[in-house]
Amino acid sequence: MNLPRYTAALVLSGLRLTLRKTNLYDTEHLPSTGHLDPPVDDERKFTARTADGSWNDLRVPTMGRANSRFGRNVPNERTYPEPDDRLLEPSPRRVSRELLARRDFIPAASLNLHAAAWIQFMVHDWLSHGENQKSDPWQIELDTDDDWPEQPMRILRTRRDPTRPHEGHGAPPTFANIASHWWDASQLYGSDHATQERVRSGDGGRLRVDPGGFLPLDPATGVEVTGVTGNWWLGLDLMSTLFTLEHNAIADRLRAEYPGWSDQELFDRARLVNAALTAKIHTVEWTTAILANPTLEVAMHANWWGVEGQRLHDAAGRLSRSEWLSGIPGSPPDHFGVPYSITEEFVAVYRMHPLLRDEYTFRSAAGGGVVEERELPEIIFAGARPVLERVGMENVLYSFGVMNPGAVTLHNYPRAMQRLREPAGWLNDLAATDILRNRERGVPRYNEFRRLLHKPALTRFEQLSDNPNWVEEIRAVYQGDLERVDLQVGLYAETPPPGFGFSDTAFRIFILMASRRLNSDRFFTTDFTPEVYTPVGMRWIEENGFASVLLRHFPNLRPALRSGRNPFAPWDTV
Repeated sequence: MNLPRYTAALVLSGLRLTLRKTNLYDTEHLPSTGHLDPPVDDERKFTARTADGSWNDLRVPTMGRANSRFGRNVPNERTYPEPDDRLLEPSPRRVSRELLARRDFIPAASLNLHAAAWIQFMVHDWLSHGENQKSDPWQIELDTDDDWPEQPMRILRTRRDPTRPHEGHGAPPTFANIASHWWDASQLYGSDHATQERVRSGDGGRLRVDPGGFLPLDPATGVEVTGVTGNWWLGLDLMSTLFTLEHNAIADRLRAEYPGWSDQELFDRARLVNAALTAKIHTVEWTTAILANPTLEVAMHANWWGVEGQRLHDAAGRLSRSEWLSGIPGSPPDHFGVPYSITEEFVAVYRMHPLLRDEYTFRSAAGGGVVEERELPEIIFAGARPVLERVGMENVLYSFGVMNPGAVTLHNYPRAMQRLREPAGWLNDLAATDILRNRERGVPRYNEFRRLLHKPALTRFEQLSDNPNWVEEIRAVYQGDLERVDLQVGLYAETPPPGFGFSDTAFRIFILMASRRLNSDRFFTTDFTPEVYTPVGMRWIEENGFASVLLRHFPNLRPALRSGRNPFAPWDTV
């Protein structure tokens, strides 16, 4: 925007109001076989987050719980998938090879690699479609020059919604989120009671860590024990370990303040504080790093502190219950007329695999010298922990701080992800799978997506990108049919606004859903109080950010963070 930053922020606020009125749709009313088991009811629900996310809204206890449906940001009647023969056109594998494949690494120079690890850490908190369906995979016919080892390529289908009658009685498909929809740090604590018990130590409200300060290992998989371990790699290992240590630091502080409290009480309060701290970091640090635009900095700080701003808020506290004046945390809850859920369109715009690098150089945090060099396949799944142990947590954190992630754009999908051998043995082209997932879940293709988000439809291929070579490549793949261009291709092709790390079209979903995750959550609105969080907990949230978390547990990183820049921007070298 070319307007002054505060004027532009008001324009964005108006756009968000429009999106709230026109782009939130409930799927729970679509055909169902019946309700899930009733949520477990106990007195803790009033002041603590439940394992599965139930009872966040005391009037609708099933809202946002694990295994409830993904919602929509476009009308349900616009989410029918195309017939199978049309749905596979053009071939997702061709789109992967000709439009997404990385030729040369394109860095996102304004970010460090923690920005890539962080967003996957957050996504694991918010959503998962669960284990893919093993029967009747998609069959993708391959070009004659394709070196894929089997013909046809097979891609597993998304798991069916277990609450839907077979074939949905003519209604559009729905899919269930096996994670809690809330911003509750379920990637650390799990979305069910059994997982939560597995990660807890049972002493002082703490989570389990081994004597070396790492997460405990599951001997069956070689992957760490934490709330979510799917798609595991070294970046998730870092974030999960760091915020497990942070949980324990919070629990220890609470125990010192309230020595008579039980393990359960300490755990519940520490979880609340830790989850709110990650939400704050995401809102005012990660977002302002990946969307490094003055208007967005104003808008995201206003989400957390309102127009009163951080300084006045720190000095005087909330001046009002108004979201506009004093920020969303502590304001009245609002579902905007639609039960809260994560949406399929939100899932679609957060496909950011280009952030991953293919090559990784690990350096010493003490002197900057090279310790090891690895490629992406060596630091994923069970390969992550050996690297973390050899190189050391502090050195890996430093190395991520001085490496750039990839830019979210065409021709920058990590090569290793296009031939990914998963632990169960399945060979996967994740780029082709990403394309197919949007199609099979009824997410509109790019031009229709723009229309439904109040953006003008494109009329010429040249409007897709400022890069004429990309324009011609897209035209060829889609055989001159602009309406067939996939959402992900269009999003990656767009030239983002100044400072943006992703497209303006994706941003429409972002500004709607980023605040909604706070607005709907009782623990960020009605119950964001010292009585629920404790005064100690509220101060912890107010006084901390990503840099202070890093320095609390790894103080030798201080020279790399000495400039005081956003900790998701490149660190100082040592």
